[in-house]
Amino acid sequence: MAQIETLSEFIIERQADFPYASGDLSRLLADIGIAAKIVNKEVNRAGLGDILGAQGSENIQGEQQQKLDVIADQVFINAFRSGGIVCGIASEENDEYVDFNRDLNRKGKYVVVFDPLDGSSNIDVNVSIGTIFSVFRRTSSIGDRSNVNDFLQPGDKQVAAGYVIYGSSTMLVYSTGHGVNGFTLEPSIGEFCLSHPDMKIPETGNVYSVNEGHLASMPKAVRDYINWCKKSDKRTGRPYTARYIGSLVADFHRNLIKGGIYLYPPTKSAPNGKLRLLYEGAPLAYLVEQAGGKASDGHRRIMDIVPEELHQRVPLYIGSAKMVDRVESLIAEAATANT
Repeated sequence: MAQIETLSEFIIERQADFPYASGDLSRLLADIGIAAKIVNKEVNRAGLGDILGAQGSENIQGEQQQKLDVIADQVFINAFRSGGIVCGIASEENDEYVDFNRDLNRKGKYVVVFDPLDGSSNIDVNVSIGTIFSVFRRTSSIGDRSNVNDFLQPGDKQVAAGYVIYGSSTMLVYSTGHGVNGFTLEPSIGEFCLSHPDMKIPETGNVYSVNEGHLASMPKAVRDYINWCKKSDKRTGRPYTARYIGSLVADFHRNLIKGGIYLYPPTKSAPNGKLRLLYEGAPLAYLVEQAGGKASDGHRRIMDIVPEELHQRVPLYIGSAKMVDRVESLIAEAATANT
């Protein structure tokens, strides 16, 4: 029988990768694991309690908040505040960052940005949803209160990022800059166990993920790429298969394992794209690069973009390296032709 390695054991084993952290980052990752278990419990009983449906309010994005959005947001905020490792957080569900103004937290070395429940519009129909998180070392002085500049850092400054997917099984996938590892929650013992060590995304794939309902309002280069994906070519394995769940975590998770590309380009109604740089683009870009893939806004590496505001939006092309390369080349060709 293969030996089971839990998330806690794995974190302790890898703690030597971060001699500067004095165990703080390891404790923070453990706190994320605990919060994920609590949210998983709420997700699994959603149909049995009064936690389905809309909350009756909108978040900063102008999106209808779901009851589980609010629950998940509060669970993670409580975990970060109580752990004492984090001096402040920024959440997709809150207009502004949240400063933890107490002595223990002001000494914290890290800030966390997160999307507590990605794909929450799918909650009521029992489709996979997820949590996305990203960890930065604070730029403000330890002992001071956190400020907005602690959060407005490029993806290259992340020290950890990951996601939890609540699906047929619940998985936590994360990286601290030393590869990507996935852990599946074993309900019988209540522990995340290493199930997907050293995850690598295939260099190319045969799946493209895009909301084709917006095809007519996408840039011509993106429409050309999608049409290319649909053309038959035995040499390149085309036509490719369209797979779009509508939960970013679920679409990204599938492509990470099997190979593929996820596209959310600018459209006429969302000229800067719809996804958020801090809460979605940067953390998933960090993961995909650690797994050997690429993430781009069509012109530049997502990890290089310096955010100017907490809820900044960005176009996103992410997945297998060769597939992202092709989209970038078509966008570059179109830009050249228009000059």
